[in-house]
Amino acid sequence: QVHLVESGGGLVQAGGSLRLSCAASGRTFSRFHMAWFRRAPGKEREFVAAISGGGTGYYVDSVQGRFTISRDDVKMVYLQMNRLKPEDTARYYCAFLRAWPQTPFDDWGQGTQVTVSS
Repeated sequence: QVHLVESGGGLVQAGGSLRLSCAASGRTFSRFHMAWFRRAPGKEREFVAAISGGGTGYYVDSVQGRFTISRDDVKMVYLQMNRLKPEDTARYYCAFLRAWPQTPFDDWGQGTQVTVSS
């Protein structure tokens, strides 16, 4: 059974930083690409960043240069978020990818809330 546990969210002022963590289990972690998605109030879930099994990153244009995705070899995926903006406010979710770079399996955790104040 797939289990995804996100943490690290919080309230931060614009320009600040947060580091999100995700513990993933239920699949052979090293064989799968992983990604972060987010959902803002009243909006559809959107792709944020992906990382291949080999460590290659891919980002949506709006976070390119500000966010960095990384992973270990066991079960953790991270999202370092710098120079945060109010429009980054959303609930953030990690996911196993069914197809590179933006197609997730339909398994979701509780997510972690990020709120950026102006």
